[in-house]
Amino acid sequence: MDSQMKSEVRDEMQIDWDVPIEMDDGLILRADVFRPQGEGKYPVIMTYGPYGKGLSFQEGYQPAWEIMIENHPDVPAGSTNKYQNWEVVDPEKWVPDDYICIRVDSRGCGRSPGYVDCHGMRERQDLAQCIEWAAVQPWSNGKVGLNGISYYAINQWSVASLQPPHLAAICIWEGTSDRYRDNTHHGGILNTFGGGWYDRQVKNVQYGLGENGRRSVVTDDVISGPEELSDEERAKNRADLPSETFANAMDGPYWRDRSADFENIQVPLLSAGNWGGHGLHLRGNIEGFTRSASKEKWLEVHGLEHWTLFYTDYGIDLQKKFFGHFLKGEDTGWKKQPRVQLQVRHVDKFVKRFESEWPLARTQWTKFSLDPAHMSLNAEPPKEEGRISYAGMGEGLTFLLPPFGKETEITGPSACKLFVSSETEDADLFLIVRLFTPDMREITFQGALDPTSPIAHGWQRASHRKLDPKLSLPYRPYHTHDEKQPLAPGEVYDLDIEVWPTCIVVPADYRIGLTIRGKDYVTQSPNLEYSLAKNRGTFTGVGPFLHNNPEDRPEAIFGKNVTLHTGPAHPAHIMLPIVPEK
Repeated sequence: MDSQMKSEVRDEMQIDWDVPIEMDDGLILRADVFRPQGEGKYPVIMTYGPYGKGLSFQEGYQPAWEIMIENHPDVPAGSTNKYQNWEVVDPEKWVPDDYICIRVDSRGCGRSPGYVDCHGMRERQDLAQCIEWAAVQPWSNGKVGLNGISYYAINQWSVASLQPPHLAAICIWEGTSDRYRDNTHHGGILNTFGGGWYDRQVKNVQYGLGENGRRSVVTDDVISGPEELSDEERAKNRADLPSETFANAMDGPYWRDRSADFENIQVPLLSAGNWGGHGLHLRGNIEGFTRSASKEKWLEVHGLEHWTLFYTDYGIDLQKKFFGHFLKGEDTGWKKQPRVQLQVRHVDKFVKRFESEWPLARTQWTKFSLDPAHMSLNAEPPKEEGRISYAGMGEGLTFLLPPFGKETEITGPSACKLFVSSETEDADLFLIVRLFTPDMREITFQGALDPTSPIAHGWQRASHRKLDPKLSLPYRPYHTHDEKQPLAPGEVYDLDIEVWPTCIVVPADYRIGLTIRGKDYVTQSPNLEYSLAKNRGTFTGVGPFLHNNPEDRPEAIFGKNVTLHTGPAHPAHIMLPIVPEK
C-alpha cells in the first residue's frame, strides 16, 4: 500500500484516505474515497477541485455554514456532518444509498503536488483521467457522475467536452461555462473578483504549506500536503492568476482553453442555476443548457444563497432522482421529468413550476422605449429626438415603467438597445433592472452571495460592441470580444447589451426601473455587516463582483460624460420577457 494512503471504517462507511491516482505525466493526485462496506460494485460521484479535501465546511466557511443550518435544519439532519466539505456532497447522505463519493485534490492544491493553473487544460485532462481511473476500480460499476457547486461544477463543462468514455452524467450546480463572458470580463469590463478569490480560497490551501497550514478535524493530517515549501517555492508552483487575467483582456485561446466546448458536450446533464447568480454562474448555467449538444439535458433554476439548496432535501432529492436514473438504471421517475424546473420568484416566496423549454415558448418579448423627457419607459417610442447625459463613472440615470395594473411575470433574458456617444474614446455601461413598490422603495433579494441584489444586471464596454452574427439572438446579443473598436468622441454608436436572465412576479401597482450607470450598482440600503467569508468585506448590492480596477478603467477615458440618444432615429429600448399564465 502507498505509504501516504490509509484505510478505515468510520460511520458505517469504508473510507480510503489519500488514495494515489497517477496522471499520464507521472504526477500523483490524492483522493479520498467514501464507499459502502463489503463487496459490491457501485456508481461513483466524483469532485475535483482546489479547496482542500481535508478542510471541513464548518472550519473553512463558518459564517456560511451557520447561516445555512440555522435557516435550513434539514441540511445537518441525518448526518454527523463530520465529512461536510465546501461545495461538494456529504458522503453520509450518499453512501447509504449505494454511491461511492470521491474527492480529488486538484493539481497543486490540498494534498496533491504540482503546478496550480485553475481551470487550465491540464486540469481538464487530469479530471478526465480521474474519471477513467475510478471506472475500472474493483468497487466501481463503471459509471461515473460529477456533482458539485461552483468550481466543482465549472470543470464539469470542461471535462465533458473531452468525452471521457465512463462519464455517465453531470450535475452542474451553479457553474459558469464561459470564463471570459460569465466571470472575468463582464461585457468586456474587468471583474476584480478573481484576485481576492485566488488569495482567499486557493493560495491558503496550496500544496506545500505543511505544518504551516491547517489540519483536518477528521484525520488530524495537515490539509496542504506533508511537504513544507517556502513562500517563493509555492509562488513558482502556481500561475499568477490576476496578472494573466489582466493580460488577456480580449477573448482568445487563453480563455477558450478554460471554457466549455458546447458542441462536444454530449453526456446527460442537469444544469442548476440561481436567479441571484449575476456576476458569476447564472449565465453559464443557461448557456450550457441551451447550447450543449447533449440530447438528454435538463435545467433547474432556484434562488437563495449560492450553495444552500444543493445541501437541502430539495436539492439532494433532485440530484438523486437524476443520478439514480443515469448511474443505477433505477426507475426514479426521471423519465417523466420536464426539461425545465423553475423556482419562480415572487417578492415573498418561490413557487415551483415545470416548463418544456428555455426561453419559455409563450414569452411575449416586449419592447419599452427610453424617454429622457419624462425619464420613463413606454410601450410607444417617443415621437421626437431626445438626449440626456451623465457622468461616465457616475450614478447614472433611471427610467421607470408605469405601475403594472395587474400581477405580471418577467422570466427570461433581456436585451437592451442603446445609442451612445462619449466625450472620449470609450465608455462603460452598467445596466440594472430594478423593482420598486408603489411608494418607490426598491425591493432587493437574496442573491447568490449578496443579500441586497436587484433583479438583473447587464454590462457593456462600448469598444467591445462587435457582435457575433451567428451566436446573437434577438433576446441575447453575443459579443465577440476579439477586437477593440474605439469611439470617435461625440459620434453616436448603437450598442446591443445583454442583460442576464431573471425571474420576478411583479405585484400589481409595482413598477420596473432600468438604471444606466457608469459604475457598479449600490443598493439603497446596503447590508454593511453581511459577509460570508473571512476578509471578503462588505456587500453593497453586487457582492464581490466589482469592476473598479483603475488600470482597466482609467478616469481619463471612462470618466467623461456619456450621452444617451433616443427618438425615431435612435430607437433606444429594453426588451423584457413578459410571461403570460399557462
